[in-house]
Amino acid sequence: MAKLEKSVTIKAPVEKVFNYVHDPKHFLEIWPSMVEVKDVQPSPIGGTNFSWTYKMAGMRFEGTSEVIENVANQRTVTENKKGIPSKFTWTYKAEAGGTKLNVEVEYTVPVPLLGKLAEAIIVKLNENEMDVLLANLKARMEV
Repeated sequence: MAKLEKSVTIKAPVEKVFNYVHDPKHFLEIWPSMVEVKDVQPSPIGGTNFSWTYKMAGMRFEGTSEVIENVANQRTVTENKKGIPSKFTWTYKAEAGGTKLNVEVEYTVPVPLLGKLAEAIIVKLNENEMDVLLANLKARMEV
């Protein structure tokens, strides 16, 4: 299982950043490889569950995302099933009049489909993808 952790400081209130990220349709605006978000439904514990299509290494993967933990304006944990099994932890903290967002991802690289040699390359591409996602989020929130 691969692990990735990134942080960004955004000059916007925690509530604004939290609410934006909680709407998965916004992922299409900020996440370069996110192709489709559909079947968006409120989760009983807050946040939203949804289906997604994601492109990795030129291949399309489909899955579902389910909220497994949610503390408003502080932390959300989601699990993705099918396609690319993964767990995302989004942590929000008020800092210097803005928000420090930390994103931690644990995921399984679909090695049987891509081959063991490609795994290291995929992990690096995903690291770059997260940098772009956070930079895009920061740009949207600081407008």
